[in-house]
Amino acid sequence: MIIEVQCLPQPLGVAGDRYAHVDAAIAVIEASGLPYEVGALGTTVEGSPDELWALARAVHEATLAAGADAAVTVLKVAEAGGGRPSPTVSELTGKFRDAGR
Repeated sequence: MIIEVQCLPQPLGVAGDRYAHVDAAIAVIEASGLPYEVGALGTTVEGSPDELWALARAVHEATLAAGADAAVTVLKVAEAGGGRPSPTVSELTGKFRDAGR
């Protein structure tokens, strides 16, 4: 399964660390040990459904624990059915890696 998670804490950070609350969310993803890629508007993570659903909640809660007044988290989920393997990030984006540069 793949998720793309976008955390929108308010505020994004604190004086002196503009994205502190967002960085707290990314730190939770990094600590998960799952494969991930940080993008400009969200972070994509690969893993099992149980891992990713729990991670999505932990990422959201991390922004609040870091001191955000409020948070909205946007989640996209991609999963294959019928026992088929889910696509990977590389399969979906590999051919575009160097495009537009």
